[in-house]
Amino acid sequence: MQTDTLAIDFGTSNSAAAVPFEHGVYRIPIEHGSETLPTAVFFPTDGGAMRIGAAAAEALIAGEDGRYMRALKSVLGLPLVHETRLIGGRRRSIAEIITDFLIELRLRAETATGLQFRRALSGRPVHFHSADPAKDAQAEDDLRACYLAAGFDEVSFLAEPEAAAMASHGMGAADTTGLIVDIGGGTSDFSVFRNAGARPDILANHGIRLGGTDFDHAVSMAHAMPLLGLGGELRREMGEGLLPVPRAPYVNLSTWAKIPFLYTAETRRMVSGMVRVAVDRQKMARFATVLELELGHELAFAVERGKIAANMGADAGQIDMGFIEPGLSEPITPARLGAVLADNRALLRKAAAETLQIAGVDGQQIGRVILVGGSSLMGFVSDEMRALCPGAEVLRSEAFTAVVDGLALATLR
Repeated sequence: MQTDTLAIDFGTSNSAAAVPFEHGVYRIPIEHGSETLPTAVFFPTDGGAMRIGAAAAEALIAGEDGRYMRALKSVLGLPLVHETRLIGGRRRSIAEIITDFLIELRLRAETATGLQFRRALSGRPVHFHSADPAKDAQAEDDLRACYLAAGFDEVSFLAEPEAAAMASHGMGAADTTGLIVDIGGGTSDFSVFRNAGARPDILANHGIRLGGTDFDHAVSMAHAMPLLGLGGELRREMGEGLLPVPRAPYVNLSTWAKIPFLYTAETRRMVSGMVRVAVDRQKMARFATVLELELGHELAFAVERGKIAANMGADAGQIDMGFIEPGLSEPITPARLGAVLADNRALLRKAAAETLQIAGVDGQQIGRVILVGGSSLMGFVSDEMRALCPGAEVLRSEAFTAVVDGLALATLR
């Protein structure tokens, strides 16, 4: 089908692009034959060309000198998105980096299809910032500006769970009320829908700023950061007594989007001073090593792998930190994972219940729950939805492409 509108799911962790095709959807292979592209970038220190997706991760793993960045979407709506920093040999803002990422995505899509895309239909979370309407509106304005700067003449937005509902319309029994549960890298979104002919009738959309990167953050703070000195004490340089190790640098180190901004001379000097006065100097020296060798993203990936292993039931799961110090690791079992994510689980349950309340629907009336998004694979998500909607059939859609499929279908409206 000839179209000048490109459907784009610009995600916190992964992105995808698609167009409608005959009676379905054509997912464009924008990553070496893959239908999804990791939302990550790498800037070589020598000023070479930006790499995106798998190539960015490969450069990081290979130990190339440069700056790796992920979870760019999470800073939309915040002043940080427009602040410039020295990255890859010149000063750049995250807004400029997102724009460059979207330019490359558009060019790859045009090369793969032979089409020229002048318009974009982009997914967006129900709320970029669930507790701040002004930041939420600013985030969409920021993303729109990035799309326009990337060469699109027009851009429209559709709530991601609503798009997923369109893609999942044929799943399960007809004439039922359903609940879409879309847990991505940065947000959790919900839609209550009812079958209404060719398209679902959306009864309510709701969402909160909670996703897989928050799960990683919680695991990291509880199980990885204490091995780097978090929770320890510092001797006073003058006088008696002890002071607690400050939390702020550890919060940043365990937050995907903020890791690159720790690699400054000021932060390294601060941590070097902390090493001198730390009660447990070995642990604090590990933190200094992470900063000096810029191992923050390797640590984040190690935490993510440990989380996934524990979620899959591995009783002997580990957060392997041997790249910081030989033999360094921390066990993470399903029970420990469940304990550290208990607060996130409660927030997710509350948001899903609020969505039903907004729609005026009782959990007993939900005939099917459709799980979408990579972080919906966490076991507690399906457990909570079964408890909330006890009579529902719980189905899994295409975790990483349901949103872009629905966006492509929506371009026909």
